[in-house]
Parts: sequence; C-alpha cells; structure tokens
Amino acid sequence: MKYWEKPFGKEKPRTVSGKIHIIKERCKGCSFCVEYCPRDVLELSDEFNEKGYHPPKVAKPEECTLCGLCEIICPDFAIFVTECPADPFNNSLLMGISLGKEEKIVQEK
Repeated sequence: MKYWEKPFGKEKPRTVSGKIHIIKERCKGCSFCVEYCPRDVLELSDEFNEKGYHPPKVAKPEECTLCGLCEIICPDFAIFVTECPADPFNNSLLMGISLGKEEKIVQEK
C-alpha cells in the first residue's frame, strides 16, 4: 500500500462555517429558505420589511455549514452566504479573500 493516504490528506480537514446575509428589502416572505435549510438555521422573524412581509432571521448562526441551499432556493436573491473559518487556530493557513492575499496565523502558547 505504497500510495495510501489518510482520507483527507495529511492535514486535518478544514472546518468552515458560513455567515448568512439577508437583504430584508428584497424578501417577500415565501419562507423557502427556512423550509429548505437542512440545519434549521433560519426562522421567520416577527418584524415586517418595507413591503409588509416577514423576512427570515438567523436563529442559529453557529450551525450554518455553508451548503448554500437558502441562496439557491431564494426566488428574489434576498439571501446569500459567505465563508467564515470556524476556528482560525485549527487552520495554519487561511485565505485572505477580502485582502486578496494569504496570511499566516501563528498560535502562541
């Protein structure tokens, strides 16, 4: 078994979580995002937007796995997900997407 590797390569698998952004003005309260979320991250809020609909709110942000189903299913493009590292010290190299560069994070003991 000369070429055998661990299932995820030599490093630990990178754990990511997502941040959900809701554009409340675009939402028409169809609740597709709430129904299709596999982790029940979203729920309908009691607030009204300027159109008179109940937009969703993020009930459990730590549960988001960045699957993007809410973003795909939304007919009004009122929701999108961005990637956030779950624990920056578990990953020695993080991508600085907004900065357009890589930066090393060193954990001090």
